[in-house]
Amino acid sequence: MSLVSRFTVIATVISSLLTGFSAMGQSRAPARATPRGIQRRAPKPAVATRAINAEEMQALLKRDGVRPLLVNYWATWCDPCREEFPDLVKIDKQYRPKDLDFIAISLDDLSDLKTAVPKFLREMRAEMPNYLLNVSDPEPAIKLVDPAWDGALPATFLYNQQGEVVYKHFGRVKTEELRAAIEKLMKEK
Repeated sequence: MSLVSRFTVIATVISSLLTGFSAMGQSRAPARATPRGIQRRAPKPAVATRAINAEEMQALLKRDGVRPLLVNYWATWCDPCREEFPDLVKIDKQYRPKDLDFIAISLDDLSDLKTAVPKFLREMRAEMPNYLLNVSDPEPAIKLVDPAWDGALPATFLYNQQGEVVYKHFGRVKTEELRAAIEKLMKEK
C-alpha cells in the first residue's frame, strides 16, 4: 500500500469516527433535565452590607420600645464566628417572624466590604441586616457597646425593647443558652 493510500484510509477512518461521535452527542438527552413545573432558583444574592461609623452603630442599638434586638459582632477571619454563624442564621429565621430584630456587625477591614463579607454571607444564606464597622480605632466603639468587652470576637448581645442588655456572650455562643434567653425575653414582651 502506498503512502498516499494509507493516508486516504486513515483520513477516512478519522472522518467516520468524528461523524459517529458527533451523531452520538446529538442524540443524547440532557444530563440534568428540570422536572416540568419546577423552576431552578438563581443563587441568592448576598445580603447588602453597609459600612457604618460608631455613631451609626450606636443608633442601630437604640430600641423603640416595641421589638427586642439581637446583635452579633463577627469577622470573616474569626474561626469561632464562622463556626457559630449557621446557628445564628437558624435563630434569625425562627425568631424574626416572632418580632425579634437581628443585625450582624462585621469587624472586617473595609476592603472586604464587597468581597469576603458578602461571599461569606451568601454561603451562610444569611438574611439579617449586616453592617461593617468602619472606624480607624475600634476600641471606642467597642466600649460604647459594653465597657467590659475587650473586643474579642464573636460577641453576642440581646437587648430588650427598652435597649437594656438582657444577655451577652463573648466567644462562640452557646446556642441553647441563647435560645433560652430569647424565649424568656419573648414571654416577657
